[in-house]
Amino acid sequence: MFKRPTTPTDTTQPIPTVERITSVLGSGLIWHGSINGSGGVRIEGAYEGEIALRGVLVVGETGRVTCENVRANTVIVAGAVRGNITTQKLEIRSTGRVWGDVVTTAFVTEEGAFLRGQIRMEETVELNLGPAPEETPSEAAVTAASAPASKSG
Repeated sequence: MFKRPTTPTDTTQPIPTVERITSVLGSGLIWHGSINGSGGVRIEGAYEGEIALRGVLVVGETGRVTCENVRANTVIVAGAVRGNITTQKLEIRSTGRVWGDVVTTAFVTEEGAFLRGQIRMEETVELNLGPAPEETPSEAAVTAASAPASKSG
């Protein structure tokens, strides 16, 4: 009775895959440095430095990030970020706090989210992360270990 009518020409697109978290900075940890590369990172502790990430960055509720510029494909903030954010998609959760300017193509907030800064929405955003790495050192080691040994003789 309440079903949505479907047509044979229904051209729904597949749901895009969600980038998974590959690294976590746990609560209680304080880290100064730089995060560069590919993959998903979740920060629950305190982090100060540079972030240039080809993937997703999640700042958890206990996370505190201080960066001049945060650059990542997707940024989800449930904690606090002090610094400018350049991303393709920014999501600020109800517990999230951002102090800085934002450049993005997509912006999502929940009720209670806080942003002090300017938002500039663009059709495309250049993250300037450099060329994509061909293989990480650990992937190269796995490839080398699984390659068949050549016989000489």
